Amino acid sequence: MKVPSLACSTRRSLLLACTLAVLATVRAQTPPETLAPYITSATRTPQPVTQAGTVTDVLTADDLAHRQVTLVSGIFSLATGTPVTPSGAAGEVTSVFLRGANSNQTLFLVDGIRLNDPNTDYQVYLGGATLGATDRVEITRGPLSTLYGGEAVGGVVSIAAQRGQGAPTASVGAEGGSFSTFSGTIAAQGAQGPWGYAVSAESGRTENDRPNNTFTHNNAVVRLDRTISPALSVGGTVRWYHGEIGEPGDRYTNDPNNTNREDNTLVTVFAEFAPAEHWSGRVTVGDQERRFTAESPAPNPPYFSPSDTNHVKNHRAVLDAQTSFDGIASNRITAGVTAEQTHTENDGFGAIDQKQSLFAVFAQDEFTPLSNLFLTGGLRRDDFDTFGSATTGRATVAWLPSGPEVKLRASYGTSFRTPSFLDLYGKDTYYVGNPNLRPERSHGWDAGVDWYLPEKRGVLSATWFNTDFTDLIVYNFAVFPSTVVNADRARTRGLELSATTTLGGAFEAKIAYTYLEAEDLATNTRLLRRPRHAFNADVWRAIGHDVTVGAGVAFVAGRQDVDALTFATIDAEDYTVARVYAAWAVTPSLTLKARVENLLNEKYEAVNGYPALGRGAFFGVEWKF
Repeated sequence: MKVPSLACSTRRSLLLACTLAVLATVRAQTPPETLAPYITSATRTPQPVTQAGTVTDVLTADDLAHRQVTLVSGIFSLATGTPVTPSGAAGEVTSVFLRGANSNQTLFLVDGIRLNDPNTDYQVYLGGATLGATDRVEITRGPLSTLYGGEAVGGVVSIAAQRGQGAPTASVGAEGGSFSTFSGTIAAQGAQGPWGYAVSAESGRTENDRPNNTFTHNNAVVRLDRTISPALSVGGTVRWYHGEIGEPGDRYTNDPNNTNREDNTLVTVFAEFAPAEHWSGRVTVGDQERRFTAESPAPNPPYFSPSDTNHVKNHRAVLDAQTSFDGIASNRITAGVTAEQTHTENDGFGAIDQKQSLFAVFAQDEFTPLSNLFLTGGLRRDDFDTFGSATTGRATVAWLPSGPEVKLRASYGTSFRTPSFLDLYGKDTYYVGNPNLRPERSHGWDAGVDWYLPEKRGVLSATWFNTDFTDLIVYNFAVFPSTVVNADRARTRGLELSATTTLGGAFEAKIAYTYLEAEDLATNTRLLRRPRHAFNADVWRAIGHDVTVGAGVAFVAGRQDVDALTFATIDAEDYTVARVYAAWAVTPSLTLKARVENLLNEKYEAVNGYPALGRGAFFGVEWKF
């Protein structure tokens, strides 16, 4: 493979930055904001967190900026019990196991449309993409197929660029440090009359810490809005990611020249309307194009197979429409439709060239029979032209028994994951798909309590959850050629504890712990890579003289994994990873930043055979105008 030169990559990055600078003319820092009192992913409608029966972590752009979190994978360090599992260093494929569900049973919703399905991988994007300057994140846990369809089994991760607001502002920034790392950013946001805009772009390069592991990446996020009238607004988003990484494989392989490359583009156009006093709605038309290439030129240790190149092309067209009516006393009814057309081509294992159409309808009622009791219930029907249909349901309750200080809540839902094209139709010398597969299914519940501290100083939460999985798709090697069948069952259950504290805008703390039992019921063994104990904490403080400091720590223990050399199941190592960060606003326009990742220089492998990076120090500068 001929790898583009660094000079060529730099020229592309500079061209992108200059183009966005012209479009923006001004911008950058995210305007100050506080923890939003509303969530949307739990009901598809704005809902006060004090009335929600679903557990949701909310991370605003301000939360992320304070903590110098720029990678999409970094959001999970601030969420409850959701450690990510990267296969090595920055840019490598990364998985997440929400509440112990399989890594392919979490749905990523980006700017209102799905990023992944069983044929469209999220793991490359999660491993290397960066967030936009105004991105807001919601991580909602538990079965959510009733609202979002397939893959929303463990939960939904929603990432959405926010509308530009306030006087136009702009910034440029640069960061460099360990592992020959360098990145540059530019951003702009604001509102002028009926228009709002938010633009950001990032480009970077790091050599990581192994031969043939250099990672280069470019990201851009654009949102444009226009208010037509008090009853109608329209807008659109564009989100683009390009990443290229040398892929040495595990530490036993150390391939000298394999490379992976991905381009992922999501575009949406939307309209929000309120034609009558009690009636509102939203229509989104979206398109996703993904191109992934894995090049494996000879030599290919350890088995020295011949040179090979694998191409994957994914295309998704989406129409999503919903409307809400709250003109009936104590009720808000939301209903809608989702239509998707997907096409996947994969010239690797299975030789896939397949299309799939989806049409879904859903309805939900948010019912408030008492001023302190909030109920939701919904149903959804998904019809596919490949394997058939799936019907799911969901209900939640939130009760404030003695005022706004304490909330008791519970939820129950069913979900499903669709079979992939490889599962259904794949063909190879020793494998054939099974067109009679059923979707993987789950049903789960949780119950918990939230205690809201006085004077909006934070919230303490505890949640017990239980999810049962059936019809899990597994390989059947007892026949020739081998195939896949619905045979496995699993159960995950555990306890989530979290605390979020905010004091006077000068101190913020997020602390979370999850105890997880995750069992394969067919074999009575623990599910792989699910830690029994996961703890993370982050503390940020403004200490005066325009200086802010912070520290974070994550602890993971009680995992099982597969040995990369012998393929035997092993007890994986426990690990503790810490970070510190600081910023100094030298002037209103100039800010200096510093951070140290893996402060303790922990030697660990989140995935056996793939070493994580050691201690790294990084320094940055941001100029606002």
